[in-house]
Amino acid sequence: MISYMDFTSPSVQYTYDLRNNLMFKKDDQNFINALSIHQLNTLGNVSLLDIYLSKSNVVEPHTHQNASELVYCISGAAVVSLINPFTKQLINIPISPGQVANVPQGWWHYEIATVDQTHLLAIFDAPIPEFIGGSDLLRLTPASVFAHTYCLDKRLLADVLAPITDTVVIGPPANCNPAVSGQRDHIQSDHVQKDHVQRNHVQREVRAPIQDNRAQGDYSQDGEGHPSAYPPQQYIGNGWRYPGL
Repeated sequence: MISYMDFTSPSVQYTYDLRNNLMFKKDDQNFINALSIHQLNTLGNVSLLDIYLSKSNVVEPHTHQNASELVYCISGAAVVSLINPFTKQLINIPISPGQVANVPQGWWHYEIATVDQTHLLAIFDAPIPEFIGGSDLLRLTPASVFAHTYCLDKRLLADVLAPITDTVVIGPPANCNPAVSGQRDHIQSDHVQKDHVQRNHVQREVRAPIQDNRAQGDYSQDGEGHPSAYPPQQYIGNGWRYPGL
């Protein structure tokens, strides 16, 4: 991935201070620094986000359609949640210092800090990770489309989504005033209560039934009789890059 680099050039970079590239900041306890090939031109097929969160703050639901993400907990604790698109199941993975959670390419996921001073490192297998945030999908898709598609009340939905006027990245937004008192604590509590269930679930996840595609391609079987490979996934759209990447 770096065969194009002229290593005799005076512009070759071997080191970088991530504190010089702030990707997003909510406040002094919740912010993200980024490193991509734009900051360090000798990087190969790798990049990272340096994430700092306080309790109950969330890296909003999102996808990286061009990269897998390995989340490493440096300090504090968090729950990494992802949706398996094949089994249609939500998986909650609690991590603490020294532990990792892996998010396959293109999967919908989010991270919630369960204690203050949580520090996470998100590592990607792409030189520049692309980002599609749930807040952008909600604010840019017309409420009338959601209402018609899912048989919802258009006016109520428009009122609910109206406060989302920008990409959130780390939520809740600094100006958040939830209508229901204690909403954030309820969300965090719900994830924590599921931790012991999800730890076991990750180990014995059951695959949803799939069609037999062997007529279209030869897919070998794993030890449990399941196909060990799936047909290539389709990703919609090219997404966009958040400033700083």
